[in-house]
Amino acid sequence: MADEDDDPSAAAAAAGKDDDVPLNDEDDEEDMDTVEVDAERPVDPLSLGDGPKVNGDILVAINNLDDYTEDDESRAEATFQYTVQNISRLKESSLSSACYVRNLPWKIMAMLRTSMNTPEKHSQKNFGFFLQCNGESDSVTWSCNAAAELRILNHKSDSKPLCRKIQHLFYSKENDWGFSNFITMSELLDPEKGYVKDDAVTLEVFVKADAPHGVSWDSKKHTGCVGLKNQGATCYMNSLLQTLFFTNQLRKAVYLMPTETDDSTKCVALALQRVFYELQFSDKPVGTKKLTKSFGWETLDSFMQHDVQELCRVLLENMESKMKGTCVDGMIPKLFKGRMQSYIRCKEVDHLSSQTEAFYDIQLNIKGKHNILESFRDYVTVETLEGDNRYDAGPHGLQEAEKGVIFLSFPPVLHLQLMRFQYDPITDNNVKVNDRFEFPEHLSLDQFLQASDPDNPADYVLHAVLVHSGDNHGGHYVVYINPKGNGKWFKFDDDVVSRCKIREAIEHNFGGHDDDVIVRQCTNAYMLVYIRRSHIDTVLTPVNEEDIPESLKNRLMEEKQLEAQRRKERNEAHLYMQVQVLLEDAFDGHQGNDLFDLDRVHYRSFRVKKLSTLSEFLELLSQCLNFTVPQIRPWPFNLRTNQTLRPTAIDLENDTNRPMQDIADGENPWTLFVETVDPENTVPALPPFEKDSDVLLFLKKYDPKSRSITYCGHVYVAIAERICDCLLPIFWERGNFPPGTEILLYEEVKPNMVEEVKPFTEPLEKVLDELMDGDVLVFQKHEPERVTHRNEYSTAKGFFRELFFRTEVTFYDRLSNSDPGFTLQLSQKMNYDQVANAVADHLGTDPYLLQFFKYQGYRDVPGNPIKCTYEGQLKDIFAGFKPKQSKKMYYQKLSIRIDELENKRQFKCIWVNSRLKEEKELVLYPNKNGTVHDLLNEACKQVQLSESGSGRLRILEIISCKIFNVLKEDIVLDCLISPGTKTYRIEETPKDELDLNQDEMLVPVAHFQKEIFSTFGVPFFVRIKNREPFAKVRLRIQSKLEVPDKEFEKFKLAVVVMGRQKYIADDCTEAVRIEDFQPQTIQGFWILSPGGSMQARPWMGLDHVNKTPRTSRYTSLEKPIKIHN
Repeated sequence: MADEDDDPSAAAAAAGKDDDVPLNDEDDEEDMDTVEVDAERPVDPLSLGDGPKVNGDILVAINNLDDYTEDDESRAEATFQYTVQNISRLKESSLSSACYVRNLPWKIMAMLRTSMNTPEKHSQKNFGFFLQCNGESDSVTWSCNAAAELRILNHKSDSKPLCRKIQHLFYSKENDWGFSNFITMSELLDPEKGYVKDDAVTLEVFVKADAPHGVSWDSKKHTGCVGLKNQGATCYMNSLLQTLFFTNQLRKAVYLMPTETDDSTKCVALALQRVFYELQFSDKPVGTKKLTKSFGWETLDSFMQHDVQELCRVLLENMESKMKGTCVDGMIPKLFKGRMQSYIRCKEVDHLSSQTEAFYDIQLNIKGKHNILESFRDYVTVETLEGDNRYDAGPHGLQEAEKGVIFLSFPPVLHLQLMRFQYDPITDNNVKVNDRFEFPEHLSLDQFLQASDPDNPADYVLHAVLVHSGDNHGGHYVVYINPKGNGKWFKFDDDVVSRCKIREAIEHNFGGHDDDVIVRQCTNAYMLVYIRRSHIDTVLTPVNEEDIPESLKNRLMEEKQLEAQRRKERNEAHLYMQVQVLLEDAFDGHQGNDLFDLDRVHYRSFRVKKLSTLSEFLELLSQCLNFTVPQIRPWPFNLRTNQTLRPTAIDLENDTNRPMQDIADGENPWTLFVETVDPENTVPALPPFEKDSDVLLFLKKYDPKSRSITYCGHVYVAIAERICDCLLPIFWERGNFPPGTEILLYEEVKPNMVEEVKPFTEPLEKVLDELMDGDVLVFQKHEPERVTHRNEYSTAKGFFRELFFRTEVTFYDRLSNSDPGFTLQLSQKMNYDQVANAVADHLGTDPYLLQFFKYQGYRDVPGNPIKCTYEGQLKDIFAGFKPKQSKKMYYQKLSIRIDELENKRQFKCIWVNSRLKEEKELVLYPNKNGTVHDLLNEACKQVQLSESGSGRLRILEIISCKIFNVLKEDIVLDCLISPGTKTYRIEETPKDELDLNQDEMLVPVAHFQKEIFSTFGVPFFVRIKNREPFAKVRLRIQSKLEVPDKEFEKFKLAVVVMGRQKYIADDCTEAVRIEDFQPQTIQGFWILSPGGSMQARPWMGLDHVNKTPRTSRYTSLEKPIKIHN
């Protein structure tokens, strides 16, 4: 029993409870669609009013929704009463009759509750008053959001009823909600209160409910519209698609896009046509999996919620590009494109800079704004540029100016994004602004145009309200749409569509708090769509079936039929089995063990009923292969215990009428070799096969010269015959050998086990151990001069031994992410040099100019390098790979030999030229036991020094865009810490910084913006002299940076000591004190860097605006929306 009395914040908890339950999975072409489990499904706010009151046990009063009517059971709201008799003797719970709202039964529940929460710790009897929804249902998938007012009527004419409000998500585990302590029994029974008359009390409930989820709510019947299925977190996309669908002029244009020859899985236009067509004609909720698949999205993308406005921009851009060159070229800008002009006007001189820009939507700031007009006024507010922020007017210098924007034109369809999500610098995150923000049904924007048109005023009618419920981390989207622009509104909540009042669509989505109604603060409008009144008939023109091209209708109809057929096949899959048929031509060219390669063979597949007989299957097979039944014979493949796959015989006499599943012994798919007569030989039937005395053998010929296998067909042989009598003539004939040629014969026993067969004078059954149908014999011409132990390929036995160790390895260029790679067949017994030679031959390079890297499978990236002195074999490199896992390695071309490289250490650093520009990354290879001096010598080989420079290099440690240290040349490289938060920078030492006098020193300088920890850019050294004015230092810095005077006026010079900055005024006459720039002590200790220099040393800072582009704020879990096709 759920109630709201046990917790003082129970009403709020009820309003905030938002557990979604899954929907019933409709059986249509997108069977796997799921439901978003969100924590913030929006709740329609409730306008509670007094319903009619009449006597009687049960009364239902329908509250009409505007000027349309619904049938009694599907209505959105109702007021009903229940009179509890013998109230003074109430002991058990009492239920009213059912009142149907949204096709669900609602009942009033009354009960006696005992409480021990009194101050005197005595038990107290209370009257419990609850509202129950769908209480007798066994379903666990339904849910219904509702708000209600529970009332105890007062029989005194001058008294008001006792009322309390609730709001709750009703579902199977919480199907009733109310108050266990609505009123104490003593108060209820007090005659002075007026609640009881004739020992009876009348309870009344006004309930208003959303359309339910997970029950048989027929959106088409109640609204004429259908919803969209939610794939997981695609409610934002569903809301946008419904909005675009009801922009009828756009829908017409989408239908007219030519897609006849496009790929049905990758064409976004076709997928959108399909969704629109089904929304227009389907009776059930429409799936969107094919649409998101056409976007190039993976399953994970459907479970990541994105910004609806961002998706709108990306989708419209995609449609605009696809419409170019077609009959609907320009439709997107025609509907959504407006123009604005941004300008900067100088106050004191005659100078104006302006730029005209197009827009497809307008982002309105709502923070601190009361309504939409205030936001527009804020948008066009003129900003004054003055002081440090003066405008650079070219020849006029820095000038005070006015900066603003003015609208030149508004589009027929105006998309307004309310900036509910704003960046909070304190939390370094976006937060949602839930303030109340009002928007009207009718909007006039003439006052914001540069020149209004009296004949075509910028008057707009509200068409759609996209609503977000939740916070920055997630939530739920629904959309309210006014399809015909006539004030009749509908709510689209994923797969559920329902009618609603205009107040619910507009006023209840202003946001903020409402003392009169229980409205969740986090539910509010996020995007608005207005249609210009003068274009409303054109934009909302009816879309009829005649507006859809016949070719598109036919294609979609064919897809439906094909999907219906596939669905039928899936439903009947348990009745069928798959039979995979191989003819003898599938064995030609195979160079491995057994008769074919499982991964490369192409089967002829047959879908056969499991209970059909073998004779029925043979009839089907004969028709498909164009042979008579006597001209074909099936041989099922059997996986032997030695892991070989060979054909076996079927007892055709006894198995002809047996079911296929019995003969296949439940194997599915079942693979068969089907023997046929020679098509060029018109014999009426295959030769007979005696199962007890004959054996089926397959023959292969091995050629040592080409190191290849040739398939030579099959043969029936009597097991009692001698090889020299029955097989030797066949070997000569099929091997194209002269009669009498000496033959070597081998049997393929299993992989890496090929045994020689002899003598030929014995019967077959004695020479071959475990003689079975499907055995494979390999013969070759005996050439004694070729058969040596050094030549492993001189015999078939050696060939198959080498074949066993053969593997395919794909090599990828480590430095190219887009490299498709190349594949080589190598032996697993190869050593490093043999592998390097094979790869070098393919690349046409020196094997010693290649470096190889292992493959990290779990990250799909290159791993550790393989040393050229590696003593293992190729199989050892792939020791952790699964048998059928594709084997990969990476390589990198080198400029020095690999044996030299492995005696060196790789060192990465940045080269900065004399103008303080980061030119490139240097990858240096000094000796492992070298010093900084050796490193600088290596750098000299890769950089170009200035002609008038000092010719000497230095290396700096940089941390957070500040110079941390200058490394001395005698430091051993092993002492340097691997780059992490620090970077190493090499530069040419300026001449004026080489030889310093005793009264001079170098001071590091860094750029920052406002805060000294917000450093950026390239730091540098400046030479200072004791007692010289700071003005000279400032000029020296400006000269080093080559910044123009006007720009440098905006730079503020500061001295930073122990984390505190002291600004030096431009006109300051203060002199430099060199002792102020000596390293500082921290708690009495000197801190030394690895290079021996002092830390916590003062530095100079340049405070100015960071004009470098910022990195994207997207995290790995919040990716930008992309449509890849």
